[in-house]
Amino acid sequence: MFLHYLELAWRNILAAKGLSALMVLALALGIGACMTTLTVYHVLSGDPIPHKSTRLFNVQLDASDMVGWRAGDEPTFDLTRFDATALLRDRKALRQAMSSGFNTAVSLPDAQTKPVFSSTRYTTADFFAMFDAPWQHGGGWSAADDEAEARVAVISAALNEKLFGGANSVGKEIIVRGQPLRVIGVLKPWHVKPHFWDLTLGSYIETEDFFLPFSTAMAMKMGHWGNTDCWARGAAGGSSYDLNAACAWVQYWVEFARPEDAAAYRDYLVAYSEAQRKAGRFERPTNVRLRNVMQWLDAQKVLPADVRLQTWLAFGFLAVCIVNMVGLLLAKTLRRSGEIGVRRALGATRGDIFRQFVVEAGVLGLAGALLGLLFAQGGLWLVRQSPNDYARLAELDAPMLALTLGLALLASLIAGLLPAWRAALVTPAVQLKVQ
Repeated sequence: MFLHYLELAWRNILAAKGLSALMVLALALGIGACMTTLTVYHVLSGDPIPHKSTRLFNVQLDASDMVGWRAGDEPTFDLTRFDATALLRDRKALRQAMSSGFNTAVSLPDAQTKPVFSSTRYTTADFFAMFDAPWQHGGGWSAADDEAEARVAVISAALNEKLFGGANSVGKEIIVRGQPLRVIGVLKPWHVKPHFWDLTLGSYIETEDFFLPFSTAMAMKMGHWGNTDCWARGAAGGSSYDLNAACAWVQYWVEFARPEDAAAYRDYLVAYSEAQRKAGRFERPTNVRLRNVMQWLDAQKVLPADVRLQTWLAFGFLAVCIVNMVGLLLAKTLRRSGEIGVRRALGATRGDIFRQFVVEAGVLGLAGALLGLLFAQGGLWLVRQSPNDYARLAELDAPMLALTLGLALLASLIAGLLPAWRAALVTPAVQLKVQ
């Protein structure tokens, strides 16, 4: 019976080509606009590490002076090197990592290979396990290497390809700032979006290509890119990266075995802050923040407000398109009252008429979905041409493709319910008398 309904639907669509094309176009425009904005929203609001985001927490302490202080303000964005080092030494979490970003030239000892400028992250031993770094060769360094300022490094698959042609480079030397470092690990391609562990360089930058111990980077006098917040006398004539400098520039993350463990760690941070106030380092009232990954992204407004607004507007436009489709289907139904009356007189039930018109709406919805998919791809192409750092991520993946088709069919079926119900109410006797 369903095939019969499909055949009738196809005939009726061809019998009113202009009206049918108008309905398909209206639905396709709504679906295209809706899926373009929804895909961007999906990309930007996604969980970058879903299996453990509730167990990873960013740490903030307010070590600044009283200048400009207002009750309820956020603490400084990052930690001072002193505080990050103290928290790391206390090891109150399952894992903990301090880190910061830079950009440096990496070359080979043979002096024939051109130096490759690479995004750099200097960090501590737990970083790779905390953020589930995928290994292609070797592995990371140990806490003992952090203490010893070991001359070791981890490189990305992309950097390994540029320097070593993709071969296993574990044990080989690279030159950084004139000093040799030994490669101990090579990562597989690793793309984490957003770049949640350090938002100061951009929310959607590529994952770093070069990693080395924090202590080693400090011994090599490496600089720092990103946010630096100094107060009072700041570096006091020295470097803002010195251990005792009054400057916050270090990102600090902790991992717990269970999300519930965060409460005890927050108490520890409060106690630490109180102790620093008594020691004269902290001037402001105790003000700590401990947020998991998604809370951190929300607090930093990684999802732009205009993307939310555009998504709501697109759904509103889709609703308008559905209303227009309802009106066109109703008009088409009224024109076919005589045909419906004849079918009822020949034995078709109201249920048969209802199902036939719903199937017809579904066929129009499928056509609208396919055309809407093309419009969505075009819309996403336009998004990728924009200068926003997230623009290149705007791709229609398999789940969004399925959602596009499902949304179009659902919209068309919703639009077809009222016309189908109206068609089922047609009285055959009245229509036959008119005929």
